Amino acid sequence: MLRFIVDKFQKLTKQVQYQSKADQEDEERGLSSNLDQNLTDLKEIFKDCADLVFREFKIGSNNSINAALIYIDGLVNSTSISDNVLKPLMQSCLQLEQSKKIDAVAVHNVVKERLLTLGIVAELDELNKLVDEILNGSTALLLNGSRLALLTISKGWENRGIEEPATEAVVRGPRDGFTENIVTNITLLRRRIKTPRLKIESMMIGQLTNTEVKVVYIKGIINDKVVEEVKIRLSRINTDSILESGYIEEFIEDAPFSPFSQINVTERPDKVAGSLLEGQVAIFVDNTPFVLLAPSTFPQLLISSEDYYNRYLWATFVRFMRFITLNISMMITPLYVSITTFHPEMMPTPLLLSIASSKEGLPLPTLVEALMMEGIFEILREAGVRMPRAIGAAVSIVGALVIGEAGVTAKIISPAMVIVIAISAVSALTMPSIQGSIAIRLMKFPIIILAGTLGLFGIIIALLFILIHLNTLRSFGVPFLSPLAPTSLGDLKDSIIRFPRWAMSTRPRLYGYKDPIRQGPRQKPQAPSGKRKEGGEDV
Repeated sequence: MLRFIVDKFQKLTKQVQYQSKADQEDEERGLSSNLDQNLTDLKEIFKDCADLVFREFKIGSNNSINAALIYIDGLVNSTSISDNVLKPLMQSCLQLEQSKKIDAVAVHNVVKERLLTLGIVAELDELNKLVDEILNGSTALLLNGSRLALLTISKGWENRGIEEPATEAVVRGPRDGFTENIVTNITLLRRRIKTPRLKIESMMIGQLTNTEVKVVYIKGIINDKVVEEVKIRLSRINTDSILESGYIEEFIEDAPFSPFSQINVTERPDKVAGSLLEGQVAIFVDNTPFVLLAPSTFPQLLISSEDYYNRYLWATFVRFMRFITLNISMMITPLYVSITTFHPEMMPTPLLLSIASSKEGLPLPTLVEALMMEGIFEILREAGVRMPRAIGAAVSIVGALVIGEAGVTAKIISPAMVIVIAISAVSALTMPSIQGSIAIRLMKFPIIILAGTLGLFGIIIALLFILIHLNTLRSFGVPFLSPLAPTSLGDLKDSIIRFPRWAMSTRPRLYGYKDPIRQGPRQKPQAPSGKRKEGGEDV
């Protein structure tokens, strides 16, 4: 007990020291009017940073004004700096020919208002913020005698081209996907939602990475409390690094120990646009193409963007199929284990005899056999993902065939078990959401163990536990099973089934209630009434 108290006290002390250190680092420090002093401070901060460039030069008709450009090589567009900053300052001397007779503030204003030809020019008077802006790709211009630094936005690093997301490919629909550049991602969204009601709020998270995070929503549609809750949870994050949106997801979700992710993830701009128009909020993180969507519900795990581009009858059929395959993937192996182990009387006699003959001489019980095969298939799936794409799929397929055939030939596993595992694995691939597929595959193993020890009773216990858990989950205050539980008849038109577009006139009730009407009444297309003449006119 004493040891536990001491460990807790040391942990709390380290946390306080970490916070106080962070507070000291964030302490504001103003710039000096002496250019040499500012350069000395920056060189001390960026000591041993070989990619930092200090470009010192003189401006004015008689070269009487000392200036310096500071930027990180590789994060800026060098052509833009040369054409829009250095060239105007060093060649256009007419505005500064009287620089000896005017003070430094006037020189600063002339440079800002007349000479710099970039679209965005900002001012800063704090050293720490100046360092942050330089690290984010801005170029700093310092003038001797001025306490203000001029920031020119001339970012220009290498970017991956816009291409179709590999994890969310569609047959019909847009082919563009998000990239690792947050500016490009916001641009792709702006192309789809052309309204000033689309609000974008930015913040920096991570004391070392200083990662840019943007909260995006449509004013007047989203519940303001959801936006405030998202910003509160983001502001509470106190860590040194945010490298991907998965870091953010684990910090802000409601139930961190649940196998189900309460935040939807996508890299499709059209899906983000559709979610925002329904009243959700999107969280963009720099350096990753994956965007977080909240609140999220369980039916959204079964919905693909392509469902809204195909006819509603086909979309409804596909959603039903996904719901069925979800249950097949999770339950077929436990049912096989429980029936063959505890309830053989539930099978038809010919099937029972066939399975019994195939299991004759096998050394392993059915439970161990199922766990072993499920584990081997997960290993093959992971190996196929990690290997190069050109051979990853081939290795997975060949590995599964070879291991299955060799196991049956060596009388280690039964042919029926190979068929069951294959059906379970293929069924899991039909889910559009990777998070949903991972949750189902993860829960399968404890269900198999309960089925192998308690039979159908164990499966019922597992299903009850899962249903109770799903009913208690919330995503930013929204029930995770909505609109199924609590039931919302108006929202069922876009859940397991999909009504025609002209019939979905309202937004989801739980998070789009501020502006529930999305389209006008009587949108159902109608055939022209009456008979037509030969010229095509109605009678």
